[in-house]
Amino acid sequence: MPVSKAQQKAVSKYMKENYDELKARIPKGQKETIKAHAEAKGESLNAFINRAISETMERDNAATE
Repeated sequence: MPVSKAQQKAVSKYMKENYDELKARIPKGQKETIKAHAEAKGESLNAFINRAISETMERDNAATE
């Protein structure tokens, strides 16, 4: 069933109000490797990237304390 224009607009508004976007550039071919790793862990690509960032920041902050 196709999504209506009103629904698309509502989702777009929600995303804009609740999320920031971050664009990362990686070497060609690495996206599929990262995506496969995330799926093997039962995560989406986005969830894996968020977890990787959070865990790295925690580790970095612990190292400076």
